[in-house]
Amino acid sequence: MFLLYGLVALVFGAASLLWPGRTMLALVLTFGMLSLADGVVSLLSVFRKDIALPNWLLLLYAAASLGFGFLAVTQPVAMAEALLWLLALWLIIAGFARIVFAIQVRKLVRGEWLLALSGLLAIALGVLFFARPGIGLVTVAVWIAIGALLYGVLQIAVALRLRRLQKPLA
Repeated sequence: MFLLYGLVALVFGAASLLWPGRTMLALVLTFGMLSLADGVVSLLSVFRKDIALPNWLLLLYAAASLGFGFLAVTQPVAMAEALLWLLALWLIIAGFARIVFAIQVRKLVRGEWLLALSGLLAIALGVLFFARPGIGLVTVAVWIAIGALLYGVLQIAVALRLRRLQKPLA
């Protein structure tokens, strides 16, 4: 799952960086679909016993992801204006969830700092978007592209590290 998120984030980040002026609608729709998928996975994770996050945090994260995703897919033009505020909130909640998860799995997995770092990146972007609401949407697309590229690299690094840990020692 980390590898898939990382690859999608890299493709999304590269496309946004190459065409920032043309990608705002695609940006809203892409984040909407990603948020819906992430929300469904988080909601389903509430019923699993092997998830390290507390159920209240999973539910909060799922609600934020599903709410953002639904509005982005059904009202993309209107959401382009509200994207900055909603995205900031979503990034802060997602970053917090990733940091809590990294702390909880630190005894099971080496390299959890990569997951915590991706959480810090998400929180930093969220705070930036709250602090600078006058930033234009094209500028936001460029910042999101850079963030997505960094996030993608970190998620792929986590996936590769986890993959190495799964292989039996001979």
